[in-house]
Amino acid sequence: QVQFVESGGGLVQPGGSLTLSCAVRGVVLNLYRIGWYRQAPGKERELVAMETFGANPTYADSVEGRFTISRGTAENTVILQMDSLMPEDTGLYQCYALREWGQGVQVTVST
Repeated sequence: QVQFVESGGGLVQPGGSLTLSCAVRGVVLNLYRIGWYRQAPGKERELVAMETFGANPTYADSVEGRFTISRGTAENTVILQMDSLMPEDTGLYQCYALREWGQGVQVTVST
């Protein structure tokens, strides 16, 4: 059974930074693709960033240049570094792998 261990959400002021971490457990092999989605209130879930083995990361246009996704040092972990956060980045951020999503962590960007 796949389990997601997500951390790093919180409240931050506009222009601030947060780092999200996700560890995917219960997987024997190194994950080919692992990433983050988010869902804002009243909106559909959208891809934020995806890390694919052997390829360049992909980002939503809205976060390109501000967010950086990378593999963690432990197997099947992923880090999302979020800089220059804006209020429109507010939402529930969910780790994604193997066509499943974690419970998510809340990110709120507000004064």
